[in-house]
Amino acid sequence: MRWVFLALLVVPLIEVAVIVAVGRTIGGWPTFLLLLLESLLGAWIVRREGGRAWAALRDALRTGRMPSRELADAALVLVGGTLLLTPGFVTDVAGFLVVLPLTRPVTRRWLEAAVARRLLGPFGSWPGGPAGGGAGGEGPPDVIQGEVVD
Repeated sequence: MRWVFLALLVVPLIEVAVIVAVGRTIGGWPTFLLLLLESLLGAWIVRREGGRAWAALRDALRTGRMPSRELADAALVLVGGTLLLTPGFVTDVAGFLVVLPLTRPVTRRWLEAAVARRLLGPFGSWPGGPAGGGAGGEGPPDVIQGEVVD
């Protein structure tokens, strides 16, 4: 929660600084038109990639397989679309990195690792998970023999 609060304070300041710097370099109207063009291009890409993600999700559900990759892609397109529709150059760059099909697999792997780290904490991976095994991901978890005493 602390990171969200910090981002809500810092990101607008960075955006304003970048917009002012670009405006001083290329002028006010070209900066405004560039921001408008980025938003239009972002909306078009989000619509296209959102449709693809939705179709892939429907296909996975229709074939009866677990749609984990498709759900992650849909979430990334949603987040990327929000970033692209937010005015500013920094959020647009982050949004394009999340939405574009060339960079989304890298972002998806980062998201999967972040979710696994958040859910599992210091215990490593789950059996058969992305790290391939038990504690630390190097193999099956250690078994400790014991006895249950009432």
